[in-house]
Amino acid sequence: MEVADEDEFGDFIASNPIKNLTFEAQIQTTMKFKPYNHTEEALNERIRLIVNEEKKQGKEKEALKTVFQSIDFTTLEAFDNEAKIKDFCEKALAFPKQKPHLSVPAICIYSPFIRQAKQQLAGSGIRVATVACCFPSGQMPFDLKVKEVEYCVNEGADEVDMVISRGTFLAGKYDEVFDEIKTIKETCGNKARLKVILETGELKTVENIRKASELAILAGADFIKTSTGKVPVAATPLAAIIMIDTIKEYYEATGKKVGFKPAGGMKVPDDALTYYYLVKNILGEQWLNPNLFRVGTSRLAGLILEQIG
Repeated sequence: MEVADEDEFGDFIASNPIKNLTFEAQIQTTMKFKPYNHTEEALNERIRLIVNEEKKQGKEKEALKTVFQSIDFTTLEAFDNEAKIKDFCEKALAFPKQKPHLSVPAICIYSPFIRQAKQQLAGSGIRVATVACCFPSGQMPFDLKVKEVEYCVNEGADEVDMVISRGTFLAGKYDEVFDEIKTIKETCGNKARLKVILETGELKTVENIRKASELAILAGADFIKTSTGKVPVAATPLAAIIMIDTIKEYYEATGKKVGFKPAGGMKVPDDALTYYYLVKNILGEQWLNPNLFRVGTSRLAGLILEQIG
């Protein structure tokens, strides 16, 4: 599997327009999601059955290759600086030179380093993603969030991972969250893909994760992403299956594909494989490429390469 080129990403963005409607209006006029009346117990049992069935196929090495080629290689630390970003980019560039000669599709860094990374990675096919909208808390006046995203796009970011305002969402102000995502999507334009981070560990319930997934998709997200990796509960299979089910329902109703990214909480390669299996089983192999599947598990990159051999 190869990293998609810029034209393919541009075509993908252009094929996913959004309408000038509120969240409730989108539900009424674009599509109405079906009730999602599944308990945690039932969903966890379904996850168990899917993973067991996929493991029986015995294709772990090929699956790990896909996972590696879906990793957003990430450093988001307070002590990041130009020297650290230089070394980090060199690590990303070195992967294809090592056996089994695989590349990551993107790196993800804080916005002050976008221009530096773009220059260092030029011609490699590795894209530059950044985080925005007051990552990881989302607690910032909205006009400043827009300015932040404008800066990211102007610096050359290929992808923007925005956090939603969880406090606003949990207060039931769904239209406000929807409008924020829609405006950020418009700010990205055709220059950058938008990943919307739900921070499912703070949303907690099946109902909240489902509603946030619907809201983000209808507002124009190119990807929905579980987590920032900065809170105690990051990606979980339970949150993933809810989000993947929502993506599937939207695709079946509209023909439009939305990507999925689990992030954080993965300690061993088997954890990452669980998300691969869920995507493969529910959405199909057409989703198993960097256009539609990313994984936030930089700490496992070396271990995954070792297991591939």
